[in-house]
Amino acid sequence: MKKTHLLAICSLFLILFSFQDAFSQAPAIDSGATAWMLTSTTLVLLMVPGLAMFYGGLVRTKNVLGTMMHSFTAMGIMTILWVICGYSMAFGPNVLGGWFGWNPANFLLRGIDESISNGIPEYVFSMFQAKFAIITPALIAGAFAERVSFKGYCIFIGVWGVLIYNPLCHWVWASDGFLFNLGAKGAIDFAGGTVVHISAGVSGLVAALFLGGRKSFKHLQMRPNNLVMTLIGAGLLWVGWFGFNAGSSLASGLTTGQAITVTQVAAAAGAIAWIIIEGFHQGKATALGFVSGVLAGLVAITPAAGVVQPGGAMILGALASLLCYYAILLKNKLGYDDTLDAFGIHGVGGIIGALFLSFFIRDSWMAEAAKAAGGSWTMWQQFGVQLTAVGIAIAYAAIGTFVILYLLNKVVKLRSTEEAEMKGLDNFYHGERGYGMINPN
Repeated sequence: MKKTHLLAICSLFLILFSFQDAFSQAPAIDSGATAWMLTSTTLVLLMVPGLAMFYGGLVRTKNVLGTMMHSFTAMGIMTILWVICGYSMAFGPNVLGGWFGWNPANFLLRGIDESISNGIPEYVFSMFQAKFAIITPALIAGAFAERVSFKGYCIFIGVWGVLIYNPLCHWVWASDGFLFNLGAKGAIDFAGGTVVHISAGVSGLVAALFLGGRKSFKHLQMRPNNLVMTLIGAGLLWVGWFGFNAGSSLASGLTTGQAITVTQVAAAAGAIAWIIIEGFHQGKATALGFVSGVLAGLVAITPAAGVVQPGGAMILGALASLLCYYAILLKNKLGYDDTLDAFGIHGVGGIIGALFLSFFIRDSWMAEAAKAAGGSWTMWQQFGVQLTAVGIAIAYAAIGTFVILYLLNKVVKLRSTEEAEMKGLDNFYHGERGYGMINPN
């Protein structure tokens, strides 16, 4: 046999072997997308201490540690529950008529040890989603800050996460969730306007009304203890929000860049709109007003970050600031005690973003929706889908939260005692003080 023939036969065997090896390999990891998702997961977790600082600076000195503990405790409780059952409930196949999902193989995150989906290890996706499950109940805490018992809060967020957050997450983001499949291309909630902010804001409002106002809150002026800390917390939230929104693309590409851009634009528009409104209404622009506008803009763009362009983001940010500002004024007139405006910012801002994104969706998305609908699809049809999703989220969060609070209050007293409120959460529940480390005894 000639040497050239022998080389050709050997080459053919090598080629066939390489094809067989390629087909037998596990799906390849996209290192770029995975690196971005690891970064996004870290950024979203950074938002939790950012929220702790934002909330902690707004309460009275005697409650600063207790309020910050609400955010930090959620990092522990919700992570454990997410690993045990949350991930499976949120992203498993439908059970009980689609109320939530469940996959026994994912109990304790079993079954995903070597799983790769869309170029990303499933562990990374699971941990990214876990951060949303952490921050949502932490947002609720702002509504009843300075008057909830620590034990009651811990039990409440655990039950709320399992019965309210996980089913909502499944409906909106799981591939077989009924809101995910509503209309031509589903209800749009790119990064959590419905799942996170509306559910947290509405649940916070229900909890604030259920627990009642702080002692003497209508008669005493309750000033923030540290606005500098609040500003730093807001800055961390702004930075972390890039992971919150752009990470929801689950890729490192065009949609990621679009989401980052509109997130920045909406936050800036919200901040400037708020201080302009304050200037006309109060004659001065406040630091608290600026960061409130930042949050309003960020909340509003969260559901819309994957479908709107910068012009639409600017309008959504400014509109959210306007309506959130007047929602807080209305709260003051009605006299209920949503301590840190969880509903006024997150509830109202989430509703604005989820509904009004319908009028700023980019043409390419609408063209895909029309194709999926088999003909045409208008912004008003999408608005109807969004309105349905928002209405369902509000109703489910409100009714479910009330039932949880009512039943839980029979077992453990949710409202702090008068003694606890007078001493402060820091001293009464934690035996510490936020400033100076003065011995409470």
